[in-house]
Amino acid sequence: MSRKHVAVLMGGFSSERPVSLSSGKACAEALEAEGFDVTRIDVARDVSEKLAALKPDVVFNALHGPFGEDGTIQGILEYLEIPYTHSGVLASALAMDKDKAKLVAAAAGIPVAESQVVNRFAFPSTHPMKPPYVVKPVREGSSFGVVIVTEDQAHPPQIVSSPEWRYGEEVIVERYIYGRELTCGVMGETPLGVTEVVPQGHNFYDYDSKYAAGGSKHVIPAKISPNIYQKIQTLSLRAHQAIGCRGVSRSDFRYDDRFSEDGEIIWLEVNTQPGMTPTSLVPEMAGHAGYSFGQFLRWMVEDASCLR
Repeated sequence: MSRKHVAVLMGGFSSERPVSLSSGKACAEALEAEGFDVTRIDVARDVSEKLAALKPDVVFNALHGPFGEDGTIQGILEYLEIPYTHSGVLASALAMDKDKAKLVAAAAGIPVAESQVVNRFAFPSTHPMKPPYVVKPVREGSSFGVVIVTEDQAHPPQIVSSPEWRYGEEVIVERYIYGRELTCGVMGETPLGVTEVVPQGHNFYDYDSKYAAGGSKHVIPAKISPNIYQKIQTLSLRAHQAIGCRGVSRSDFRYDDRFSEDGEIIWLEVNTQPGMTPTSLVPEMAGHAGYSFGQFLRWMVEDASCLR
């Protein structure tokens, strides 16, 4: 029996290209160690022609950001009829749109923060909501473009309407949630362990906290009550199912326990293409569940399909 040929898509042309290259390299090496024939593809505009010529058995999608996780590459793979990992066209597009994803999550009974979508060119000269609040691009990942507006800030952030802004015309303005950063992965239909992310030397879990060595401390299992732990797992699975995710996803939360242990739990977003770098969260969660990195990736390859 011949070995399965896996094409690992990495790089691409989004803001998250460096993260994707790191994820792709780690995945390609681990899949080779698992015995797969692996072809690395640094994705460019000719990716459909390359894949049509290569005819791999499976595509492992290690792309991040627009094009890689917004339904675009997924549509190309459906057209080419090549089985692929992670979520399909609809779930990818929906999860990438933070506002639409929140509407679906709220309809499924998942607690979300009050928010509004504002065109950046019409960004108000007075605060769009009472500070503190968070401004973030509607369709970006890895905390790119996130601005926290504190209670003592006199005016809205000017960067949003400036020529330097490069994260799309629409931004989401969302009530700032105090508290702890919790996150939970889902593998198939099974929630993994809950991790608390503690940024080291950063105000929040920003790009450097996510990907720089020592940028954050990951505590798994999170030191929270069993009741809250189980609730986070339940909400993560509910979000995964409501948005229609497949394979692996990760939901992020804020947990404000300043006044009581029950506190306030707010779902922030679901990530359909979680990072696969050495400092990434979901591989750690899979490890906590007893999967080696290679076993985890093998499961993803074996789970791959079209019409996801």
